[in-house]
Parts: sequence; C-alpha cells; structure tokens
Amino acid sequence: MTRSSLSHVDGKGQPCMVDIGRKRSTRRMAQAQAFVRLGPAIARVLAKTGQLAKGNVIETARISGIMAAKRTAELIPLCHPLALDYVGVDLQVTADGVKITSQARCEGRTGVEMEAMTAASIAALTVYDMCKSAGKGIVIEHIRLLSKTGGKSGDWMATKPLSASET
Repeated sequence: MTRSSLSHVDGKGQPCMVDIGRKRSTRRMAQAQAFVRLGPAIARVLAKTGQLAKGNVIETARISGIMAAKRTAELIPLCHPLALDYVGVDLQVTADGVKITSQARCEGRTGVEMEAMTAASIAALTVYDMCKSAGKGIVIEHIRLLSKTGGKSGDWMATKPLSASET
C-alpha cells in the first residue's frame, strides 16, 4: 500500500484529516460487533439477573456504548464529528459471555463505521469492568465491522459470520 492510497496520510507521509467538504451527503449506516468471553459461571449469573456486584451490567454497557459513539471524534484522531441520527447497542448473554452488536446511522458526508465500532468496543470494556471482580480471565474478542451502507464506496458486509465456537 502506498502513502497516497492511505486516506489519512498526505503526500509527505504526514497524518491529515480527510477533506469531506465536496462530498455529497448520503444516508449512512454501520453495524459492528464485539464479544466478551466471561466463562459459563459469570454468564449464568448475567443470564438470570443481568446484574453483578456493581449493578446492571447489560443496561450500563448499553448506555456506555451509546455515549461513546457520540464522542468518537474526541477519542479517535482525525475522525470527523458527526450528527448521529441513531445509535443502538444490543447485548445478548450467551452460554459463555456477552455478544454485543451496535448500529450507528446518520445523513452525512462520511461514514459511521468508527462510531459503530466505538460503541461495540466501549460497551465491551464496560462489561469487562463490571464483571472483573467476579473473574480475572475475561477476554474481549472479535471486535469487527459487520456491515456499512452509503457513501461513494457503497455497501459492504462481512463475508464470514462468527461461528458458535467464536461467540
């Protein structure tokens, strides 16, 4: 990959913000995912009550993911601040952990992939934080973009869904 093919690097190799001033606004949507492997014992407790010693893990993680998506431009250098129309974070307790799926939408000149990824990542970190006193072997894994729509590059979807053993 050459320097000129990287959108956030100028011809001199220096970081730069992409100029989106001439791009037209389109409807943008992105979905992302993360998985927090807790182990069966912690997952059973969450499946029953949704709570551990620190409180309601699922709802706290949902709120933190939404809040994080709204602050993506403050957290990731060179991201444009976006007026998000919607951010949703879904958390599903599985036999071994929590599967997190996020979605971000806006009408804009640049995509919302980073907002969806930030929502999933921070929700996963919140699950970790709220569960760490119950077990130190918790692992956050499989943070990835699932799909995106809109913009010049068009629609994209992950080709390989996670297998049951990966969630």
